[in-house]
Amino acid sequence: MLKIISSLLLMLGLSFGTANAYEVNDPENTLLLKLKDGDVLIQMFPDVAPNHVARIKELVRQGFYDGLKFHRVIEGFMAQTGDPLGNGTGGSGKNLKAEFNNKPHRRGAVSMARASDPDSADSQFFICFKDSNFLDGQYTVWGQVIAGMEYVDNIKRGTGANGMVTDPDKIVSMKVVADLQK
Repeated sequence: MLKIISSLLLMLGLSFGTANAYEVNDPENTLLLKLKDGDVLIQMFPDVAPNHVARIKELVRQGFYDGLKFHRVIEGFMAQTGDPLGNGTGGSGKNLKAEFNNKPHRRGAVSMARASDPDSADSQFFICFKDSNFLDGQYTVWGQVIAGMEYVDNIKRGTGANGMVTDPDKIVSMKVVADLQK
């Protein structure tokens, strides 16, 4: 099994050290997020956010996230993406009912962005740069970075209180790891 996992990770451009530290136990619920500086693995939580995970995988498999900007990035807080308009006002057109859970907004948590309505999450999500427990119970955590957080840390920061980014970094691609095994 370890040989298969290490072969897969090498094929994805990840090191054997990553395979030892972070086994991909559930390729169907693991994402490979390619950024300009390197690859990020995100373990998804279908047990606590099944509808969000299903929708994210549906959008990933459509190629929805490929090329999208990290339009809002606040130093010491988070990097937000998932808006096809690139300004924080767009989405895929399908709102999701909140699935608040007990997963904390710790460093590397992946959570849905939303408007004031708890059931307004769509396609936008954010990755926490540091623990942000003040968000717990108010946003749906659907994943956790398990490898490559150093590449998330390199995402270009925005300016001002809203963190809007000029000439932002983009998602190179986002894939479900199980799809890469086929």
